[in-house]
Amino acid sequence: MKVIAHIESDFNTKFGVPRQSGVIPELTARIIFEPEYRVAEAFRGLEDFTHIWILWCFSEVARDEWNPTVRPPRLGGNVRMGVFATRSPFRPNPIGLSSVRLLKIDWDTPEGPILYVSGADLMNGTPIYDIKPYLPYTDSHPEASGGFTDNLNADELKITIPPHLLEHIPENKREALLHVLAADPRPSYQKDNDRIYGMEFCGLEIKFQVQNHILTVISVI
Repeated sequence: MKVIAHIESDFNTKFGVPRQSGVIPELTARIIFEPEYRVAEAFRGLEDFTHIWILWCFSEVARDEWNPTVRPPRLGGNVRMGVFATRSPFRPNPIGLSSVRLLKIDWDTPEGPILYVSGADLMNGTPIYDIKPYLPYTDSHPEASGGFTDNLNADELKITIPPHLLEHIPENKREALLHVLAADPRPSYQKDNDRIYGMEFCGLEIKFQVQNHILTVISVI
């Protein structure tokens, strides 16, 4: 398979990346295509779609071995599920699939057509294999069951950021960061009230602590 593009996002590490696409629409990213695929004709008609599918590579976890069962972090890291019943990156083939909103296409740029998207759950630099349009009449299933994920607690954390720290964060990135933190970026099996966590976001290191369902940002570097 050929890598056709890479994504530019605000996450330089896996920590903090949304667990699924679309859950934080405030996050924006750019898809930059390889020179071979910077052909305007290849994108003809794509601007008429509001959403697209991204087929991409779990480049940070690719390995030769695979296991038939995995431990989903959202189940505490202790319960095993079949790998094909999860979206774990530890698969026979390290392929990810995400649906995102297509915000716009920048046609007039030296890097060829650039796609601006929102709601992506990809690290910065993630290789992309393909782009396909999202078709509501066949891709949307409101009656679908979410299996074991239907019972997961999706309560958001309350966020506290001192004003002097908030000033260090670019204004156009603040809302997205608040939603990322509210979704609780910690691994589901780590609930240490005394632990200080660090997360890279838009070129900054955000350090925070969580106590009694309240996330407090303690430094921004």
